[in-house]
Amino acid sequence: MEHLTLGFSPCPNDTFIFDQMVHESPDKHGIRYDYVLADVEQLNQWAFEGKFDVTKLSYSAFLHLADQYELLDCGSALGFGVGPLLITTREKYAAIKADPAAFLARAKIAIPGKFTTANLLLSLAYPEAKNKTEVLFSDIEQEVLSGNYDAGLIIHENRFTYADKGLEKIIDCGEWWEQHFNAAIPLGGIVIRKSMDPDLKLKVQGQIKASIENSWDQYPTLSDFITRNAQEMSEEVMRKHINLYVNEYSSSLQGLGDKAINTLFEQAYASGMIAAMPEKYKV
Repeated sequence: MEHLTLGFSPCPNDTFIFDQMVHESPDKHGIRYDYVLADVEQLNQWAFEGKFDVTKLSYSAFLHLADQYELLDCGSALGFGVGPLLITTREKYAAIKADPAAFLARAKIAIPGKFTTANLLLSLAYPEAKNKTEVLFSDIEQEVLSGNYDAGLIIHENRFTYADKGLEKIIDCGEWWEQHFNAAIPLGGIVIRKSMDPDLKLKVQGQIKASIENSWDQYPTLSDFITRNAQEMSEEVMRKHINLYVNEYSSSLQGLGDKAINTLFEQAYASGMIAAMPEKYKV
């Protein structure tokens, strides 16, 4: 029996993806998973420490970890129209929209983490935006509304809630990426320790794919595992979250998914964020 450590977020897309895999009998595949749920930026930090055998992380973090981990073909959050949004209050927006770059050069910005792909995309789109502070992603809207920050970079379910709270979108960083590079937006992926046995890597990859298929077979029913870990969300937001972030690229990165990730590596290299392109980064 193999024992593997696994990290993923409590967001509905991740619990949807891993639901069957972490709850079925380990006797079925000969793998027992000891899993931990945590915010994606915490998972990024743990990935740098090598905490898990298999983990969800931001593609921005993976740029720096391709020597330690390999990307699995399934489980990714990647697509079109899924990018992070930079938001502000309606009071500030009127003065900002004429010249966002000038505003961002001096603005205090709340970001969901240094190594999130959201921050990477903002850095590529607006390199002059330097005054950034890491804030738990679920607190960013309120921090902006309270006046503690001039703007906030939001991800996950906050895409669906910011307007109802009286906030305005300055820029959709995902749209910027799509327009400039004609590629899908690579947000987060599932990686496995590079040193592991190749057959074991493929077995884990197959389990993830089967787990996704099982969750879609059960849909629109949402399991207790999904709803319990997303307890602060309405069911409508949970479904929007799953439908947006669990798509054809979650089942396989082949084609446009692989192109998107390679484009991200190329742009990170061209901008000096990484010193070299990896020779191989995928199982």
